[in-house]
Amino acid sequence: MKANYQFSNICGTVYRQGNVLFTPDGNSLLSPVGNRVSVFDLVNNKSRTLPFQNRKNISRIALSPDAGILISVDEDGRALLVNFRRGVVLHHFNFHKPVKDVSFSPDAKYIAVTHDSHVQVWHTPNHLVREFAPFVLHRTYTGHHDEVLSIRWSLDSKCFLTTSRDMTARLFTLDPLEGFRPKTFAGHRDAVVGAYFSANGKCIYTVSRDGAVFTWKAKTSAEDDNSPDDSVPPPSKPSGTFEAIAMTRWGVHERHYFNLPNTRVVGTSFHPSSSLLVVGFSTGLFGLWELPAFTNVHTLSISQQKITSVAISPSGEWLAFGARTLGQLLVWEWQSESYVLKQQGHFFDMNTLAYAPDGQTIVTGGDDGKVKVWAVHSGFCFVTFTEHTAPVMDVAFAKQGSVLFSASLDGTVRAFDLVRYRNFRTFTSPSPVQFSALAVDPSGEVVAAGSTDSFEIFLWSVQTGKLLDILTGHEAPVSTLSFCPSGSNQLASGSWDRTVRVWSVFGRSRAMETFAVSSDVLALSFRPDGAELAVASLDGQITFFDVRSGKQTNIIEGRKDISGGRKTDDKVAAANNASSKAFTSLTYTADGTCILAGGNSKYVVMYDVRAGEGVLVKKFQISENLSLDGTEEFLDSRKVNSAGINVDLIDDRGDASDLEDRMDTTLPGAVRGAGDMSVRKYRQEARTKCVRFSPTGRAWAAASTEGLLIYSLDETIAFDPFDLTIDLTPESVLDVLGEGEYLKALVLAFRLNEKPLIRHVYESVPGADVRLVARQVPVVYLAALLQFVAEHMEKSPHLEFDLIWVRAILMSHGRYLRDRSGEFAPALRAVQKALGDVEHSISSLCEENTSMLLFLIDQSKVKHGIEENGAGVEMEEEN
Repeated sequence: MKANYQFSNICGTVYRQGNVLFTPDGNSLLSPVGNRVSVFDLVNNKSRTLPFQNRKNISRIALSPDAGILISVDEDGRALLVNFRRGVVLHHFNFHKPVKDVSFSPDAKYIAVTHDSHVQVWHTPNHLVREFAPFVLHRTYTGHHDEVLSIRWSLDSKCFLTTSRDMTARLFTLDPLEGFRPKTFAGHRDAVVGAYFSANGKCIYTVSRDGAVFTWKAKTSAEDDNSPDDSVPPPSKPSGTFEAIAMTRWGVHERHYFNLPNTRVVGTSFHPSSSLLVVGFSTGLFGLWELPAFTNVHTLSISQQKITSVAISPSGEWLAFGARTLGQLLVWEWQSESYVLKQQGHFFDMNTLAYAPDGQTIVTGGDDGKVKVWAVHSGFCFVTFTEHTAPVMDVAFAKQGSVLFSASLDGTVRAFDLVRYRNFRTFTSPSPVQFSALAVDPSGEVVAAGSTDSFEIFLWSVQTGKLLDILTGHEAPVSTLSFCPSGSNQLASGSWDRTVRVWSVFGRSRAMETFAVSSDVLALSFRPDGAELAVASLDGQITFFDVRSGKQTNIIEGRKDISGGRKTDDKVAAANNASSKAFTSLTYTADGTCILAGGNSKYVVMYDVRAGEGVLVKKFQISENLSLDGTEEFLDSRKVNSAGINVDLIDDRGDASDLEDRMDTTLPGAVRGAGDMSVRKYRQEARTKCVRFSPTGRAWAAASTEGLLIYSLDETIAFDPFDLTIDLTPESVLDVLGEGEYLKALVLAFRLNEKPLIRHVYESVPGADVRLVARQVPVVYLAALLQFVAEHMEKSPHLEFDLIWVRAILMSHGRYLRDRSGEFAPALRAVQKALGDVEHSISSLCEENTSMLLFLIDQSKVKHGIEENGAGVEMEEEN
């Protein structure tokens, strides 16, 4: 089995912190998610996560005007320069101080970066040339007395505006200009959060945190006479926009106020061509104002918490908002007053996940009591169930995939209908208990749940909702449950009493077999054929039992494999810490040859368990984010101050600038959530609470601190040549194609595995030769060919051509595909999905144009009737 699973996407989290921004074409939105960047395609309704990682959580991102280069800066000021189209890191750089804003000039030649109270402008590195020191400093600009908050370039890239906490904005020129002195825009009573040029350069707008908007224009001659700042004479005839902006003597023209009590301005954005100012407030309210008249166009409350980031699309139609506290990402079309995108992750930790039987849907349950359903291909959540009132501990699909079950600490097990999106059944126990484990039998008729306080297992009928049976015998909380997938009516339960019990739940004998393990049972999983049972215990062992004979067949010592990093407050080294040396989640791969396991550490490990082996195949590190606890193997001595205290443990929230950030709103006692909320400061830990394999075997997912991480066997990302030789080049493939040898050219293109080349050869095959080429394609390339045709069908207008290919492949190789349906399942599912989408789009198009089609048919009948009558008249005349 292949083990080269690569990180593919993050689903469960859409926004964490930092700024959101649109791509220059306005079709996509970039959002920082922890130390990664996610890209949301708003037109095609898809999301992807770029493969690179910053050292810590990202604080600012900026995209060049041609969308070629992305720069992402973390909390410490360490930056990555990335080729945005390929997602490849080009350069690393350290700005040495936290960065509040970074901005590319409109001509993409310079990058302006805030550097405490200074501003640095750097030459943009050439992403096509390999250089040892690519970042070259152009100039450093001084003048502010406190931290600089934002930078805004003029349209000609010759000057820029900066705002600061010192309650002023300043105008700087990129290069020295004779007679120019940096202009200061003073008069605000709070920190200035944004300053913007108008489209014609004759106005400047400044917005302060207390809700004041000032309009600045050139001073008139009367104001010039009264102005004390007349040491620099104005130029007689300013030539060009740049000189006009630089040499203008700016003065306050108008003052406007939002007049919202107990509300601060958090984020602003400005669209010059339409003169629209977007403002996000600390109460979750946002507004749209037209300047310079300060006309309120639109106001709406979109969140219960403050809006952290605001962006406006290049066309001015869409507004994007990020709310850090709730993890919300919203795109609002203000003219039609409708949501283009509305996504939110789990508020606290994600506890559990489950794949649908077709592998196209993932459901997650979290500490916030919500059950969310995600589409794998798009990465979006399309339904959220909020009926639970306590953390959701386990979720499971029925075999048909249209019914979803969830177990919660609120004492209920709920069944949800994924066709009508409703909670159609709620199962409860006779006396209130908390449910921590859930299992559904293969027929989908019986659901079982294990309790943490009564140590019992409850079985209900899904059809009637009645309690069928209560299984007793465990002497400690039931931690995990699983039905045998082969349909042998066996239920396996694991408990903290160091036993695994296998129950014959539907037999008359009610037989129960007990397997003893060396420590508390944390997780168990049946092999897909139901013959073997894997059990993970607290001492880091994975024990394997033969279900039929009841004997132990193998044991894996996984303590050293799963052992994670050292946490900030740990007193012992990572190698000696027992807290992370156990697996809390197990799952078999789709073919049963390997097992995937995760726990309270940064690693997810895969073992080969065929024929009694227990070989470690691969270790996946779920995160390299140093903002999380447990990602470093050794503590950094540079973070220990003179008093011997780690600076990460010092609570600095009292130094925050906003009152709501300084207030301690925690209550006495412990709340189960993301860390211990009863202490003033806590850090999230890098850990995996649940791992599950896709039924297709092409991907697996992990519910981690960072979100829902998906790893897949996606050959399109990596260069994976098949049977490569030295004389095989794109030029040789095109030469073979030019000679009319279509089969040979197609095989060579698949051997190179370059998508553009495969598409060119594929589309060059004449329609009349498709059957012949498809019949002679070697079977080793069948899966790749089917996968390619399915992807081509979704994006290409050549619909009939793709359908001819699909029919020819299935007719020629149908028997071979049927005999190896498990091996070709992913490719066949992709083809089935593409055909379903095509059928849906064509049927909906025909239904919308039924009357037009009927009219055309009637017209054709009338035309044919006239032609027949004319032919009849001619024949009579001849006779």
